[in-house]
Amino acid sequence: MSKKLLFLEFNELCPPLLEKWMGEGKLPNFQRFRSDSQAFITEADAEPPALEPWIQWYSVHTGLSYDQHRVFHLTDGPTAGHPDVWQIMREAGLQTGNFSSMNARGYAAEGSFYLPDPWCTTEHAYPHELETFHKFISSKVQEYTNPSNKSRVASTISFVNFLAKNGIKGQTISSITKQIFKDTFVDKTSSWRRAVVLDWMQRDVFFHYYRKYKPAFSTFFLNSTAHYQHAYWRFMEPEKFKTKPDKEELDIYGDAIFFGYQNMDRLLGEFFELEKDGVTLVLLTALSQRPFTRYESRGGQHFYRPRDIDDLLTRIGVSYSSVKPVMAHQYVIRFGTEEEKQIGYNLLKDVFSEGEQVFDFNNHDETSIFMGCQIRSLVPSDRRIHLSRDTNSSISFFDFFYMIEALKSGCHDSDGVLWIKTGKGNIHPGKVSVLDVFPTILDLMNIDYSPSVHHPYRGNSLMPSWDC
Repeated sequence: MSKKLLFLEFNELCPPLLEKWMGEGKLPNFQRFRSDSQAFITEADAEPPALEPWIQWYSVHTGLSYDQHRVFHLTDGPTAGHPDVWQIMREAGLQTGNFSSMNARGYAAEGSFYLPDPWCTTEHAYPHELETFHKFISSKVQEYTNPSNKSRVASTISFVNFLAKNGIKGQTISSITKQIFKDTFVDKTSSWRRAVVLDWMQRDVFFHYYRKYKPAFSTFFLNSTAHYQHAYWRFMEPEKFKTKPDKEELDIYGDAIFFGYQNMDRLLGEFFELEKDGVTLVLLTALSQRPFTRYESRGGQHFYRPRDIDDLLTRIGVSYSSVKPVMAHQYVIRFGTEEEKQIGYNLLKDVFSEGEQVFDFNNHDETSIFMGCQIRSLVPSDRRIHLSRDTNSSISFFDFFYMIEALKSGCHDSDGVLWIKTGKGNIHPGKVSVLDVFPTILDLMNIDYSPSVHHPYRGNSLMPSWDC
């Protein structure tokens, strides 16, 4: 059907919220997009704890169910080795673009481009100059809650020079400057709005590379609204939560989620111009969110992160090769050998506070550990932690940890949106599997790629369900 296909991966947008605000006329570009689309509600391929975006997006891009690919962590995708949609396109002789799609393997191919997601610690951007953009952005995203995370002057200058040479618009510079000036000098309570600044920069740089390489298949991923939903749902619908925000908080954060949707609506409208070049646009969310109320009876779920993870691990006595933040309060620690990993694990599991083990773990592989602070309740200011069960000495909890400001308010839901902008509007009833996206992509691009022992994907193309 299509010679060019662009997937707009707007992570975790919610079908009911889109429906509500489109119905009120507040999201005109989403409304226009759906009115010209084959519109489906997708259903995720796994239940909690596997109902995570880095798992669902991996299923989208490979067509494999979670019970087939077993990619569980945000860092697993690049090393899992399954054929993904970009690889299949390139093997068919097509140029591709992957701009920050979650948990995807990197590649360096002439005429194509690849930007790792901001949480990726193993893959390198291509072309090489994109690495400057990735390193700066990932350092900000991975440590966005940490007030001690300051950019070095040299890296900031390199980043600004990259933007100047690779598509940043004057209007974007003006908008970013206004936002930073406002939340620094005028109204510090508006700093939550900074999350959309990354969206604006991503858009400009993506358009620059898209127009330069003109790939047949490309993806463009954004996450800001998913972040707003996780952090601020209780301010949008306080009646659904026992822990109520006060009036001042409602005034500050009450429209945060709607602000995110409006921002994405404006961005969405800018992609319509690519249709003049024969591009078929597809909007996909993979999953969505709903109110998170599990811990409301004890004041909500809090998250705590180390102020300086290297300093904390050194204080505990852990000898490691590298440590990288992954998501929220979590880190992946890598060791030189399996023995060093076991020693590190034994030291970390002996860290206690008020009789409670401080860290929880996943044995990532033979030489790495996936870990984070598992304390979820509100911690008093005088709480202390013991670095070993064999000593009575203790340190102040907040000397080494800080609390992430926002209570968790949104959790993942299995429903998602799939809108394929064919020019003919049709809202399909019921739900389809998120695994159906992969074969639909192949069908849209006229690629003959059947399931095999090497790649036993299970979904079915949705194209036969509409008149192309």
